[in-house]
Amino acid sequence: MSAQVAPTRMALTLYKGKLVGAKKGYELLKKKSDALKARFRAIAKQIYELKKQMREDASMAFFSLTQAQYAAGDFRSKVLDTPHPAAIRVRSRTDNVAGVKLPMFTPYGTGVEVHDNIGLSGGGQKVAQCREKYKQWVENLVKLASLQTSFITMDEALKVTNRRVNALENVTIPRMEGVISYINRELDELEREDFTRLKKVVEKKREAAAKEDKRAAAAKLAAAAAAAAVASLLDDFDPAEKSDVYF
Repeated sequence: MSAQVAPTRMALTLYKGKLVGAKKGYELLKKKSDALKARFRAIAKQIYELKKQMREDASMAFFSLTQAQYAAGDFRSKVLDTPHPAAIRVRSRTDNVAGVKLPMFTPYGTGVEVHDNIGLSGGGQKVAQCREKYKQWVENLVKLASLQTSFITMDEALKVTNRRVNALENVTIPRMEGVISYINRELDELEREDFTRLKKVVEKKREAAAKEDKRAAAAKLAAAAAAAAVASLLDDFDPAEKSDVYF
C-alpha cells in the first residue's frame, strides 16, 4: 500500500492524523472489550450459580409433585381440563453495557389467585406447596433465560469487538506506521538529493567565478604588460636623434 501513496508533506500530515484517530479508536475499543469481558464473566458466574440452585429447586419441585400426587391422587387431568389465567408474566427491557444492548426478562406476578377444588378431598396442603415450588422454579427459569440470552448477545459483541481491536492493533496501525515511515524516508531522500544538487550548483558557480577571476586577472596582467611595453618604447625614443620624425 505504501507504494501507492505519494510521498508528499500533505500525505504525511493526512496519515499522521489517521494514525492518531486509529490509536484513539483502539484505546476506546480496548476499554469496551475490557468492560464486556468483566460483564461476560459476571453473567457466566450468575448462570453457573443459578443452574446449581435450579437443579436443587427442580428436584424439590418434582419431589413435591410426587408428594402431592400421593396425597391428592392424580390431579393432572383436572389441571389440564380447567384452564386458569397466568399467575406469572414476563416483562422485557434492554440494558446498555458499553454500547451493547442486552435483552433482560423480569418475571412479575399478575395477582391472580387460583381457587380450584384440587385437593379438597385430601392433600390440599401438599398441592399448595407443589404450586409454590413450581412458581419459584418458573421464576428462576425466566431469570436463567434472561441471563443466557444476555450471555449469547455479549459473546457475539465481544467477538466483534475483539476482532476490531486485533485488526487495529495488528493490521491498521502497523500499516499506517509503515506508510508514515515510507513517506519520511522518501522525503529525507528528496531532501538529500536537493541538498546534493544545490551543493553541485554552488560548486559550479564557484568554479565559474574562479575562472572569471583568473580571466580578469590575466587580462589585467596583459594590459599592464602592454602599458609597460608602450612606456618602455616612449622612454627609449629621443627626439633629438630623429628630428625628421613628426607626430
